[in-house]
Amino acid sequence: MGLTIGVDIGGTKIAAGVVDEEGSILETSQVSTPQTPEGVVDAIADAVRIVSEGHEIEAVGIGAAGYVDDKRATVLFAPNINWRHEALKDKVEQRVGLPVVVENDANAAAWGEYRFGAGVGHDDVVCITLGTGLGGGIIIGGRLHRGRFGVAAEFGHIRVVPDGLLCGCGSQGCWEQYASGRALVRYARQRAAATPENATILLGLGDGTSEGIEGKHISDAARQGDPVAIDSFRELARWAGAGLADLASLFDPSAFIVGGGVSDEGDLVLEPIRKSFRRWLVGNQWRPHAQVLAARLGGKAGLVGAADLARQG
Repeated sequence: MGLTIGVDIGGTKIAAGVVDEEGSILETSQVSTPQTPEGVVDAIADAVRIVSEGHEIEAVGIGAAGYVDDKRATVLFAPNINWRHEALKDKVEQRVGLPVVVENDANAAAWGEYRFGAGVGHDDVVCITLGTGLGGGIIIGGRLHRGRFGVAAEFGHIRVVPDGLLCGCGSQGCWEQYASGRALVRYARQRAAATPENATILLGLGDGTSEGIEGKHISDAARQGDPVAIDSFRELARWAGAGLADLASLFDPSAFIVGGGVSDEGDLVLEPIRKSFRRWLVGNQWRPHAQVLAARLGGKAGLVGAADLARQG
């Protein structure tokens, strides 16, 4: 199969791209994300039509945040779009006249990294995305593991603290409440409020109050040596690495790939994650250690992965 289109549905924009068999993006198009479920379907179709002009397209892959059924056709539940048992595959196929595959966005990103990014050379890979929340994907023996009902690898909602912090999913103590962009901001605000004398750079980048601290301020302050910003990254990394150690007990991959916006900070966060992973890995002195790698494709991983999954059929 030749060219396919990958679609990445974001909170503010829907991106579509023509992708070849080598994972290269030949052309892209973006449209704003509408506020209604039916509007999103129309916008996906518009983006596909725009980007496909002048190309012979074989299929379309869509990465959607939410639970996607085992047939890769229906979005069972989406947290940010009011989709409940949304027949996305059928609706988009009717509008664009091409075969469509629907996949969870984190699964699509994991597949993109496995095929064309940091996972090249590995057959057993577990990916986590440290963004606003925490997502993931599992590749075992070169195959994407989706589970019987299609909703495997929702790592962010593994409960790591019984009766812990309330999560947006309605449960308490979920991993993403301790290892995510939201968690990083909470750590920084708490620490800056408790010891403002150690957060002068961090506070100066915002409005001077702990409540005004945002993720971009923490990254900038950490690079400038702000103790509270650095310590906040270390706290996030402690939880992330401990979680990876638990996943190693479950899946025993040769590599973990860490993606998402938080991972863009490179060794500032990855080295502490590796240290925490080694600390909490059961039998760490006597067993091989999986590599903990930075994702390579950045924000393109989901689009590239969705397009390649469409090519796989």
